Parts: sequence; structure tokens; C-alpha cells
Amino acid sequence: MTGALSTSDLFAWHAHPDVWALMIALLAGYVAAIAYLGPKKVPAGQVIVTTRQKACWVLGVAILWIGSDWPIHDIAERYLFSVHMVQHTMFSLIAAPLLLLGLPAWLLRTILAPRWLFRLTRFLTRPFVALVIFNVVIVLTHWPTLVNLALEHHAVHFLLHVVLVTASLIMWWPVVDPLPELKRLSPPGKMLYLFLQSIVPTVPASFLTFGSRPLYSFYAHVPHPWVNAITDQRIAGLIMKIGGGLLLWTVIAVIFFSWNAREESQGSGTPEVPWEDFERELEVWDMRK
Repeated sequence: MTGALSTSDLFAWHAHPDVWALMIALLAGYVAAIAYLGPKKVPAGQVIVTTRQKACWVLGVAILWIGSDWPIHDIAERYLFSVHMVQHTMFSLIAAPLLLLGLPAWLLRTILAPRWLFRLTRFLTRPFVALVIFNVVIVLTHWPTLVNLALEHHAVHFLLHVVLVTASLIMWWPVVDPLPELKRLSPPGKMLYLFLQSIVPTVPASFLTFGSRPLYSFYAHVPHPWVNAITDQRIAGLIMKIGGGLLLWTVIAVIFFSWNAREESQGSGTPEVPWEDFERELEVWDMRK
């Protein structure tokens, strides 16, 4: 069906008031928390929220908004799976860590005030658990039956996006370390964690890149501007494998050079991991009792 769609049809504006309402609520809720809860939770004289945190939150919400609104959402939902993959990459690997970076510790403690919620968060954000959760969600959100169902029913599609963003927040928690009391991984541990995170998505990416027929029946029967269904699917696989991998490896590089600079500034020379720290990492990963 390549060429069956005009450019005017492809870029015809479509309103998404539900997206606007949700994103405005995220921004307004953040501002209200800073303005009204901050002075009550933070001792006088201390910073309630930094400029960096505010910028990260706004940017994270903006990434969610761009990916959920016209034209990305419309093209992803109606025409191109490759744009669908861009959308998921924006949610999971860009917006999620920015949102965590934008949350002050006092605000997170307020959100997690119920004892059961704090305990649940502590369990879900353990590195091995977070690793499993995120990769299971990645596999499920690319399962053909579920993808086709989501594309045919808006409510299912919205629910999958909520699950993906939630799993992504859990995945990034051990890297961002937004709460000091739940800090677990050293810089080498974070690099290993992100390396492992980059492995599993290559499996569905390989099926997409090297498949000889459309994996999703929905995208096999919709108009395809610019490329056919197979090429679109292969582009999506490359975005998942190369684009996602580059983002993760960029973070790994940032962690390494930051760690190296910190060690050099402390006069310890080449970064080393003492045996005691290695044993602690094994305990964090539940590999040593």
C-alpha cells in the first residue's frame, strides 16, 4: 500500500485532549507539590528543588507529551511501526530517567509514605528484579497478539503505555538513585546493570530486523508512506537495537568518566573496586547471601 497515502492525510492535525489533560496534570501537580508541600517538608534554609531537577521534570514531561501527541502518536498508531518504536524509545529510555532525575528526595518520600508502598518500591527496584520486570515488559509490548490488540483498542494501547513507563521508571531507579536510603549500586555495578539491560531487547529487535514477512498483521494492512511494511519493520528493529543500545552505552560512558574523574580528584589514581565493594555488589544482586 506504499504511496496510497497523501502527505496531507499523513500530517492532518488531530486533537488529543486526554493527552493534554494528563500532561498538564503532571506539570501542575509538580508545581503544586513544590509550592505547597515543599516548605512543609524541607527545613528552612535548605533548597526545596534545584533548577536541574525542575528542568529534568519539565523535559521528561515534554518528551512524554511529544511522543503521545500528534503527529508521532497518529503516525505510530495508524501507519508506521518504526515511528511506534521511536515513541516507545522516547518513553522508556529518555522520559523515564528524566522524570526520576526531576523528583526531589523529600517528594519521593512523601509519595512513598505508606509503609507498604515503600516496601514494594524497595523490592521492585532491586537491580535483578528491575532487570527482569523491564525486559519482560519489553518482550510483552512487542508480542504480535498484544500489539495488534493495542492498535485496535485505544484503552489497551493507553494501558500498555502506562505499563511501559512504569517499568521504565523501575528500570532506571538503580541507576538514578533518587533516594539515598535505597542507594545500592556502585558505578561499576551501574555499568554492569545497564550492559545487561542492553542484551535482551536485541532478541525482539533481531526478529524485526531479519524477518521476511510482517510480524504484526495490523501494520501489514495499513497504508505505508515512503516505505513498505517489511522495510518499516526492519527500520523499527534497527531503532530498537542500535538506537536503544547507543542511548544505554552513552549513559554507561557518562557513568564511567564521572567515576574516573571523581577517583582522580580524590587522588586515588586509576579507579579500582575493592573486594569488600565487590562482595556488597553480589549481595545487592542476590548472588551472595
